[in-house]
Amino acid sequence: MEEMIAAINAEPPVLVRPSRDDDVESMLAIYRRHIRRGIEEGTENSGVPEPDDLRQRRKNLRNNRLPHLVATFRGEVVGYAYVVPFRKRPAYRFAVKHSIYVHHEHLGRGVGRLLMQALIDACAAAGFRQMIGYIDADNTASLGIHERFGFNRVGLLPAVAFRYGRWSDTVMVQRSLGSGATEPPTPGR
Repeated sequence: MEEMIAAINAEPPVLVRPSRDDDVESMLAIYRRHIRRGIEEGTENSGVPEPDDLRQRRKNLRNNRLPHLVATFRGEVVGYAYVVPFRKRPAYRFAVKHSIYVHHEHLGRGVGRLLMQALIDACAAAGFRQMIGYIDADNTASLGIHERFGFNRVGLLPAVAFRYGRWSDTVMVQRSLGSGATEPPTPGR
């Protein structure tokens, strides 16, 4: 009987899948909140892309084998994650920089963890060897999840961002994917 009650009361799972064009407005809403939280009132250019810009960015990422994922709960987008090349020069083609954004009402529910695992798996499967991230030094939740996923702190960039009315530091994190630097890349990549 207890199992039946638990099944009835159980929340549906959060699902992670590749993003689609019809996810763009939801992703932008999540991004806008993250960006605007740290910008002074009256700032004209907050750097928020337009829907068509995000659609084009998604297309470019897909064309370059770079994952762009969303997490959904009850059919609604509650988070998204993607990677971009770490640097544009060919020598850096095996390293990516990631970003993960979670809807503010779903923080602490494991959405970031699911997106992180899916992103790591997709990048390793695509042949990338290093994943890099930049995290606000005060974001202890994000630093903690990165540590749990095997990221190491590899740098500190003091006072590189001005948000929340003050200068803030950024922590650079990195983790190996697949065989990392233990063997050369697959020929032809």
